[in-house]
Amino acid sequence: MRGRLSWVGAVPHVVITVLMIVVIVDMLVGVFLRYVMTWISATFDLPTVRFFWVEEVGEWSLAWLTFIGAALGIRRGTHFAVNIVIDRFPATLRKTVLAGQCLLIVAFGTLVAVFGWQVAELNSQSFSPALVMNLRWLYLASVAGGVLIVVYGLISLSDVFAGRGPWGQPRGDSG
Repeated sequence: MRGRLSWVGAVPHVVITVLMIVVIVDMLVGVFLRYVMTWISATFDLPTVRFFWVEEVGEWSLAWLTFIGAALGIRRGTHFAVNIVIDRFPATLRKTVLAGQCLLIVAFGTLVAVFGWQVAELNSQSFSPALVMNLRWLYLASVAGGVLIVVYGLISLSDVFAGRGPWGQPRGDSG
């Protein structure tokens, strides 16, 4: 069963990669349209090129990228932390502090998901001006990120108790 579902863990990584590519291409297209095409239109007295959609594509991609990326950072244990004190604690106290930290992360993810859902519902009748997309999809990024934060927080909590992964060992350990 685990072998058949192993691809599920790669989905957020693939989504982040695709969103990064979208953001990079979007920025390049935006610069090209703003500086090159605007100059060509003005120089040759051509109709202007509308490129208002470029900003919205970037905003939407960045919103999804931020929330999914924050969750992935929790899973990898790469968010900023000052471990100089915690790493000097006895193993049981360190495990307790890290477990409490994971529970706070789960609570935070729950709040983000719940309030994100409420904001998405409030904006479900609104549409973006350039892309004419329902704004619910923009605000569902916080719901997806919150759910991923909860899932990865719970996985990190199990790592703390099992003593594996980035959450289960002191940060100073090499192996």
